[in-house]
Amino acid sequence: MRRVDTKNTFSKLLSLVIDVAIWFFLIGFAVFVLIPVVFMFTASLMPARDIMSIPYPWIPRTLHIQNFWQAIKGNDGKFLFPRSILNSLIVASLTTLGTVLLSALTAFGLAKYKFRARNVIFLIILSTMMIPFEAIMIPLYLLIVNIGWQDTYTGLIVPLIASAFGIFIMRQFFITFPDELIDSARIDGANEFMIFWKIALPNSKPAIAALSVLTFRAQWDNLIWPLLVVQSPEKKTIPLYISQFASEKYTNEGALMAAAVIASIPMIIIFLSFTKYFITGAELFTGRK
Repeated sequence: MRRVDTKNTFSKLLSLVIDVAIWFFLIGFAVFVLIPVVFMFTASLMPARDIMSIPYPWIPRTLHIQNFWQAIKGNDGKFLFPRSILNSLIVASLTTLGTVLLSALTAFGLAKYKFRARNVIFLIILSTMMIPFEAIMIPLYLLIVNIGWQDTYTGLIVPLIASAFGIFIMRQFFITFPDELIDSARIDGANEFMIFWKIALPNSKPAIAALSVLTFRAQWDNLIWPLLVVQSPEKKTIPLYISQFASEKYTNEGALMAAAVIASIPMIIIFLSFTKYFITGAELFTGRK
């Protein structure tokens, strides 16, 4: 009996040590990830001389709110920053909407309809993920110029709607979608598009949430494509504005950090808004396993 108790005690102690080690690792990793974020927020409230000082004062001595005003009005005083935020919201939102709808429609057909060469088509779509965007951006740019979409919202949005990654995510979700619901809808007289729009799409919120956040973030941070397409200052997106703002002679580091903080707010709001769908999706897939 004593040997059994000793073994049980040792197992519990070992389990406790492992749990403590995991928690220390996770806390340390979280601190490591959050350090740049904390630096960005604190530096946005400091004058440039404090930001460049060594050691770095993590707590601002005084709140330098004028950094945000300089970021908003710009060094030239033309207030292009709010317009850049609006441009990024329009481009990222419409691109995300188009990507989700097109990916879901394509993925539903590949997952729930049996036809010849279905798997071959899916493999061809996946193979496009191995082609870097830099390899096709010049031909794509020439196409945009030839059809007159340069320096337009259409040129910024339409070429980026098709997403092999989005099709992959949605297909993997629709594969686990119950066929009984689809068959019941057909018996009730629903056509194929109604089945997709009224049944499949509303019940795929976890996958839609994940794809929406990833797509929105990618377009919100996209620099290369807007740099090629956009010509006028009024059409510039957030990455273009911050890149130009950082290269100007009279930009201080505090105002640059303030611009980065303002640009981060929409992504933070969107991520927090979709968190409940991530949790629901995790519970859903855990239950299915």
